[in-house]
Amino acid sequence: MTNMDGESQTLRSSDGHGKAGGWITFPFTIATVAGLNIAAAGWMNNLTVYLIEEFGMNSIDAAQVSNVMNGSVNFVPVVAAILADSFFGCFSIVWSSSLISLLGIILLALTSTIDTLRPQQLCNDGSDICTSPTKLQFAVLYGGVALASIGLGGMRTNIATIGANQFLDSKYQNMYFNWFFFTMYTGTVIGATVIVYIEDDVSWKFGYFVCVAANLIGLVVFLVGSRFYHYGKLEGSPFTSLARVIVATIRKRKLPISAENWYYGPHANDDETTQNSPSRSFGFLNHAALKCEGDVKQDNSIAKPWKLCTVSEVEDFKSLMRTLPLWSSSIFLSTPIAVLISLSVLQALAMDRHLGTHFQIPAGSIPVIILVTTAIFLLIFDRFLFPVWEKLTSQSVTPFKRIGVGHVLTFIGLGVAALVESKRLNQARVGSRISVLWLVPHLVLIGIGEAFHFPGQVSLYYQEFPTSLKSVSTSLTWLVIAISFYLSTALIDLVRRTTSWLPSDINQGRIDNFYWVFAIIGVLNFGYYLLCVWFYKRKIGNKVVHHRASNALDK
Repeated sequence: MTNMDGESQTLRSSDGHGKAGGWITFPFTIATVAGLNIAAAGWMNNLTVYLIEEFGMNSIDAAQVSNVMNGSVNFVPVVAAILADSFFGCFSIVWSSSLISLLGIILLALTSTIDTLRPQQLCNDGSDICTSPTKLQFAVLYGGVALASIGLGGMRTNIATIGANQFLDSKYQNMYFNWFFFTMYTGTVIGATVIVYIEDDVSWKFGYFVCVAANLIGLVVFLVGSRFYHYGKLEGSPFTSLARVIVATIRKRKLPISAENWYYGPHANDDETTQNSPSRSFGFLNHAALKCEGDVKQDNSIAKPWKLCTVSEVEDFKSLMRTLPLWSSSIFLSTPIAVLISLSVLQALAMDRHLGTHFQIPAGSIPVIILVTTAIFLLIFDRFLFPVWEKLTSQSVTPFKRIGVGHVLTFIGLGVAALVESKRLNQARVGSRISVLWLVPHLVLIGIGEAFHFPGQVSLYYQEFPTSLKSVSTSLTWLVIAISFYLSTALIDLVRRTTSWLPSDINQGRIDNFYWVFAIIGVLNFGYYLLCVWFYKRKIGNKVVHHRASNALDK
């Protein structure tokens, strides 16, 4: 994108010899993102239909399989990130996850190709006799879904992390994240439209093997670029040092604080001990860095690692403590979006979906509007809006600002959605249908908001988390999506059981009230987010809460 100065962004390789990283790695990582997301969207978005049409499942069972799949895809990134940061590194996790995903999609393709791997006589409406899938057929089907889900989840966050790790400057890291999400959304749109069309109108076999090809190309391209990547050194499990802070704090909780007894590490110099004294936020944790008799050896290294931590380790733990409230505010930012996506399909089914006299928009394709909008505006932001903002204000658009704008656009979009649904209901009650295009404005608003807050969240966590937790930082956004997915399901079920807003016939319900509730919650959640930002940016005395936070806020 803008000013891709690869030379200035090269890093020393992990063995200290030669240079690696920079923009030369960009085509390889971004092509991997494209290939794997096209493949994933191709099989995921039509899985429910495949289970119903080819395996004779009823809609409820098919939906349950889809729910498990969606949950796995968004929870696995957290586990994969921990494995990457602690033991294997991002490179190994990405290529192995891509391979696992490939094997899973191949199994799905085989179920559509080999007759003995799927039932040949399906239940028809009103029939009492049918052939149920055998245990072998279920095993191959579920094995394919499980492998493809685990592989996709393992790849997602780690490819984002290894891509950002190729750059030194946070400006270029933010540019990479913009490209990452643009490519991810574009690939998803292609898979959810082109490949789904092939599966529906050509054949399942052809569609699934297109997914296999896209996944394979992404894996091969990623491995071809291996000689250019910067590989950071692994320092063991980062969670060990976090646990040590907790244990050391508890063991030294009764000791008086003394500025002369801070422990900065075996190689600390006078400048470091003067400038980097512990912050006063979460001051009780500072006890973990108090040096007592017998805590260090003669060479000033730690003698009792579960009784003493460095000031840097304590501050890393504090950065996590300060980030968690910001992260929690994203849950009720994403949950309404998950609800809106589900209900917009039901609304579309009750609206006029014709364009002209011969074409009818599939109801299941309506949420693609959000993906297309997000992809387009990510490109606009990076190529036009953000550069113009920097020239006019001499300030970059910080992740805090991006997330804040995303909050505002989301609850405005929910308000517009409520107004549109109210109009649809009024027309439905007099026997007429409004055009499905009435759904476009608020879906576009949601898409623009997502272009602001989704990359903003990933960028914020990546910049503010300790170096040893970079992969975990990028996985937090997907964890939010997973929680939001299940939370939206629970909320819809709760509303159905306690109100009359969501009956089977939505023309007799009040989806508009549901949207208004979420819009109000969105406003309150935005206030909570602002409070979290204030808390995060707060200074203690004349000292910034944490030196990394200070650097981020000055940009």
